[in-house]
Amino acid sequence: MALTAMTGFIFLLSMTVVQGYGDYGVTYRPTEICALEGSEVEIGCSYTYPSWIKSPSTTVKRKVWFTESGKKKQEPDDLTTDPQYRGRVTYTFLWRSCSMKITNLRKSDSAEYMFRFITNQPGGKYTGSPGVTLTVTALQVKVYGGTSYAYLRCESSCVLPHTSSYIWYKNEQILQKRNNVYLYPNHLNPLDSYICAVKGREDVPSPSVCVQGHSCNRVNYSKRSICAPRGSTVDISSTYSHHDQIQSKFWFRGYQWSHLQQDLKEVSQYEGRVEVLGPEIGRSTLTIRDLTERDSAEYKFKFKTQWSEWGSSLPGTTLTVTGTVQPCSCFLNIVLVFSQICFLNLALQVQVSRIISDHPGYTEAELKCVSSCSPAGRLSFIWFRNEQRSMTQTSTYTDRFYPGDVVSCAFRGHENHRSPSLYAPKIPSVSVSPSAEIEEGQSLTLTCSSGANPAANYTWYKGDQTLVNKGPQLVFRSIQASISAEYYCTAETELGLRSSNYTSINVTYAPRLPFVSVSPSAEIEEGHSVTLTCRSDANPAANYTWYKGNQRVFEGLEGVHHFTSISSEDRGSYSCLSENKHGRKKSPSLFLDVWHPPKLPSVSVSPSADIVEGQSLTLTCSSNANPAANYTWYKEDEDSPKASGQNFTITETRAEHSGSYYCEAQNSRGRQNSSLHLITVKGSLSSAAAGSITALLLALIIILSAFLLIRRKRSMKHSSESRERPDSNRQHHVGSGSYSLSAEQQDEIVYSSVQFCKNQEDSLYSNITQAQHRLKEEEEDVEYSVVRFTNGTAAFHHDIEDPSGLYSTVCKNQKCVRTT
Repeated sequence: MALTAMTGFIFLLSMTVVQGYGDYGVTYRPTEICALEGSEVEIGCSYTYPSWIKSPSTTVKRKVWFTESGKKKQEPDDLTTDPQYRGRVTYTFLWRSCSMKITNLRKSDSAEYMFRFITNQPGGKYTGSPGVTLTVTALQVKVYGGTSYAYLRCESSCVLPHTSSYIWYKNEQILQKRNNVYLYPNHLNPLDSYICAVKGREDVPSPSVCVQGHSCNRVNYSKRSICAPRGSTVDISSTYSHHDQIQSKFWFRGYQWSHLQQDLKEVSQYEGRVEVLGPEIGRSTLTIRDLTERDSAEYKFKFKTQWSEWGSSLPGTTLTVTGTVQPCSCFLNIVLVFSQICFLNLALQVQVSRIISDHPGYTEAELKCVSSCSPAGRLSFIWFRNEQRSMTQTSTYTDRFYPGDVVSCAFRGHENHRSPSLYAPKIPSVSVSPSAEIEEGQSLTLTCSSGANPAANYTWYKGDQTLVNKGPQLVFRSIQASISAEYYCTAETELGLRSSNYTSINVTYAPRLPFVSVSPSAEIEEGHSVTLTCRSDANPAANYTWYKGNQRVFEGLEGVHHFTSISSEDRGSYSCLSENKHGRKKSPSLFLDVWHPPKLPSVSVSPSADIVEGQSLTLTCSSNANPAANYTWYKEDEDSPKASGQNFTITETRAEHSGSYYCEAQNSRGRQNSSLHLITVKGSLSSAAAGSITALLLALIIILSAFLLIRRKRSMKHSSESRERPDSNRQHHVGSGSYSLSAEQQDEIVYSSVQFCKNQEDSLYSNITQAQHRLKEEEEDVEYSVVRFTNGTAAFHHDIEDPSGLYSTVCKNQKCVRTT
């Protein structure tokens, strides 16, 4: 993590202190601060003064922060000019507010800080006292308990925020603990050593502590950093301690993954060039000959016993191999010439010869100024730290070095020929290629860079602190959406570790297959509220279009289609289309079934023309219902149903079938009746034909009667003029009676024949003809009606009340009817 992140590890005492007299005053908030070494802190205040005392109006001429040591002076020195704080202190002044930020905190920064301002008014000076107390602390592991049970506590000289998380190391293996207390399980093992660190500042852990006694499993390196030219030989040494017998020990390149921790003697790159010597117990030296640039790496020592092994999670020794440096060719007896040649051909370098201790916020180390030549005479050295000369004049320089410190060396008198500066890594920067929008399937490269000397080692992490790669570049050959996250890198040397800011990787891609859901998921009743939801993973977010079948019904960003009151017309198959600029995807269809009671049924009749008695009749009932309806048929004013089913059929209609009918449609949601439908059954064809014949016959009789009446009048006139001739009369019989006709009367006889044909099973026929046309063919069916007109003296053998009347007899099927 970046050192600036350590701002979070500051404890603030929430107390407001106002110091002032009259209208002058300074308010501090808070008044006590506890911070870790290497972090940064901001101390804030506000101040007041009278806006106007006398002309001109009041203005502030000087504003400074200082420590308690400045109280002794009439005008305290500004901290920004103090060499101890130079480059680490910045002020921020807004309207009557004041704040000071101190970065890269050191233990020596622990002090009381006060603010002072001077106005243009006479006596208008004021210092806020007491000020703010800052305590800079380091971590330390303390062991509590007895010989069989103990617990460890990560402590500091002041109280850190309760939100701080901690990391514990056992024999340099990380333990998944997050608070400042570690309960040691079961019993104490004298072999174990423990280290603690605050999460985010793992680069400056506490010193290693043995849980019992002063001897435990440990490894220390003689040098944390070595720089050597190509082709040379280098020795890397370490000391170690242990209790049990060592089963194996070896040197390896510094990888955190155990499967890469391979004995260098078995690595082909080092074949024939590596030798491990153990000149004394507890010391191991790795010798590498014929160095190449490929040998630049971090080297660690590891050992295993029957019960434990050294984890090697903390840094080892970093070797940097540079190009070949040609030594100077000098003669001892030509001092000035020799010195001049050497100074002109220096390869002065500052190297870390020894790490004394690591602490949060700084590293205590021994630096050495080395040269490729040795000028004649005993020359002294000059050391420069942050462009300030140090008092040290030897080739070695031991001190506490903080992130941001820059150190170089030179021969005294030749300050213009300084060595390259040695400095801890600066805050790394991350570049992304390509820098445009990143689409799924493309390649992506992240590059971490940081100014550091010696060159820094880089490590890449995901935002959750998962290690993903070692090296300055993080390369994705075919990027996938799953890697979208925040990434950061760390740059680390012997003098410290710095972290970059987070870089967010946002991978865009076309929509995935959408998923459609419905709420409520149970049976959907008509009239209820229903919501269809479409979801599709897409970047950027997708637009959604809803379809019912193939018809578009709705479009929006939310992917939600809402029915306030769903109806049966909304029933159907729905799907959604998810679309962004990278592509589109359509969901499978979801069938939306809407349950409802039957709608008003309709009734149809077949045949639709006039219904005649004896015909077949079918009534059909239809109703929109879900689930499908069952049907029952009723006749008006009758309680019992006539039939069930969608169709009601009467095979042979009769007159009693006439009436009003209706159907009832019913399902599990309700029922509904149709309107009444009137059915009228007319008479049969034979009855109709008989009625028609009767009417026709009566018409013929009337016409015949009129004709006979005319003839009678003529006959009566003729009879009055003629005398009666009884011998010529003939006797005729009508029925059971008889009568006689004269020859003239016989001439006036008119015969009429009415024939009725037999009924057939399915058809009725009628035929009326004159008797003389069909008399012989159907003699058995002929019936006669005789009408006689007589004189006043003539008479029927039957009693006839009016001898001049007109009589007719009509016989049908052997039944006779006499009409007048």
